[in-house]
Amino acid sequence: MIVRDHEDRGALLCSWATRANSSMTVRPRALSSAAVGSSARSTTVDSRGRGRWRRAVARPRSASPDRHRRDGRRRSGRLVINIAELPIKCPVAPLELAFLADAYFTQRGIRDKVELVYATPLEGAFTKPVASRLLGGMLAARGIHVIGDFAASEVDGTRRRLKAYDGRELDYDLLVSIPTHAGSEIIERSGLGDASGWVPTHRSTLAVPTSPNTWAIGDATDLPSSKAGAVAHFQSDVLVENVLAVIDGRAPMAAFDGHANCFIETGHGKAMLIDFNYDTEPLPGKFPLPGVGPFSLLEETAVNHWGKLAFKWIYWNVLVRGKELPLDHRMLMAGKHAA
Repeated sequence: MIVRDHEDRGALLCSWATRANSSMTVRPRALSSAAVGSSARSTTVDSRGRGRWRRAVARPRSASPDRHRRDGRRRSGRLVINIAELPIKCPVAPLELAFLADAYFTQRGIRDKVELVYATPLEGAFTKPVASRLLGGMLAARGIHVIGDFAASEVDGTRRRLKAYDGRELDYDLLVSIPTHAGSEIIERSGLGDASGWVPTHRSTLAVPTSPNTWAIGDATDLPSSKAGAVAHFQSDVLVENVLAVIDGRAPMAAFDGHANCFIETGHGKAMLIDFNYDTEPLPGKFPLPGVGPFSLLEETAVNHWGKLAFKWIYWNVLVRGKELPLDHRMLMAGKHAA
């Protein structure tokens, strides 16, 4: 992406950077961009026994024939969903898996034969206290056992056992584990990133302090915000204005507030919606129109589920094509109330 002169502002179309797991680093005048993203580093958790990480976590333990249907599909056992370490690309994705697994096994009529365990390095189900209590209660109501402060240290593939640094162990029949994430290797080699490969980024202007006239957005940054597509979209609104400001000789605005907005699929045709930023955790209310919605915050509704499905069309037909989405990049308190 090149800006040939001050008038060539049409070249600053950054909506492509809002796709999930994307990120962008930008230098003005001869304006260039690079989507570097982040990557999973499964080797940071020891995997012993049969083969490498994917085999250790994904191959079910052999079981007697009476535990299977004739077609070989498992009829019972323990499914452990684990986050090895934070940050990961989408904090709510493992929660969605837990909710959808519960719904799937319920619909198949075998939920009472399947034990679901959610093991996380967090103290509870989510990073923000109010949402963590609510989501933790929803998991408990579905019979999903949350094990907090579980820092995975080793996967013993032979014994089908997940171990933590504090000595705790979890046996499993099937383990779905999200490995440690780190920045791109190209960022590490360039010297632009920190020890984990994340690009140091100003939390409000999105400038890279260690490299003049450079900005970063998306999951490549070291920002304490969600590494999700919605966040990259809100960041891109700030990025465009700041790049144009610097080209015009003005100071960049400290405008990004860490805004994140995310649907959480909870199964059975329902979903939740959360909206938060650096300083304000998810609160109940209506979104995007205060008091009207149609979406409900911190509440399971069918409308939220249909909203998530509708966003697929919006993504391909609005965001990817660089069209304007009429949402403020800032988190607004209108329509929200205390939990």
